[in-house]
Amino acid sequence: MPGMNTRSYEPTPPRRVAFLGLGVMGHPMAGHLARAGHATTVYNRTAAKAAAWLAAYGGASAPTPREAAAGADIVFACVGNDDDLRAVTLGPDGAFAGMRPGAIFVDHTTASAEVARQLHREALARGLHFIDAPVSGGQAGAVNGALTVMCGGDEAPFAAMQPVALSFARAVTRVGPSGSGQLAKMVNQVAIVGMVQALAEALAFGKRAGLDMPLVLDVIGKGAAQSWQMDNRGKTMLEERFDFGFAVDWMRKDLGLVLDEARRNGAQLPVTALVDQFYAEVQALGGQRWDTSSLIRRLRG
Repeated sequence: MPGMNTRSYEPTPPRRVAFLGLGVMGHPMAGHLARAGHATTVYNRTAAKAAAWLAAYGGASAPTPREAAAGADIVFACVGNDDDLRAVTLGPDGAFAGMRPGAIFVDHTTASAEVARQLHREALARGLHFIDAPVSGGQAGAVNGALTVMCGGDEAPFAAMQPVALSFARAVTRVGPSGSGQLAKMVNQVAIVGMVQALAEALAFGKRAGLDMPLVLDVIGKGAAQSWQMDNRGKTMLEERFDFGFAVDWMRKDLGLVLDEARRNGAQLPVTALVDQFYAEVQALGGQRWDTSSLIRRLRG
């Protein structure tokens, strides 16, 4: 992928791996696996994206998930949602049908805990392993090989996949049994949207008060208000630049998963539910693909 940063890789025995899904996250993640020396076969629903990946990294491609997964020690995936995940794992052309006994499927999709548990059970019934492993760090983290990976699943397959996943991540952590990775990603998204909304309100307030807000950001960024969002999105929010980063459509998909899970477990998420509706307003403004920091656009009035 053009612009991928050069990074050094920890020495890891080369493995045969597959990667399913070459979107903005999967393309660079698979690229890091290849650059780390793993024999990598890719699959993408749109064949042109697989061809572009091959031109950049070599390796091999396959026309179906089943063929991509054949002979692999570990199969990684990063697709859109629960239905996409079922499509690449199950059925006669799904990865599970092609994986050898004992192989590990690692899912980096942000999906439901329910589908993670379902596929974990299905994998075990077939003599396979399944790890739910959603990521945080966005496209920049994928390009730079600096993602944070939250994993749910059994300890032995996690230990086997962890050093390989560190090809594209700075931290790969098992947080509990199957489904726990997806639940941890939900916690992550709840924390993020609350911080982004608070930052948007703070910036809008400061502008209304007539303050030199770039200067104020520099000042308060050295105190207790400091956050990743402030450091990386504060000034671009003031400039109303949103043509990068994690899209509003993606965040609303993630928040739908969060709110569904909250209805099941009884958690109260009043701020999260409110911000989800604020993002719906941003979508109505035409901001479906804007960065999630575009919440401030609602407040400029």
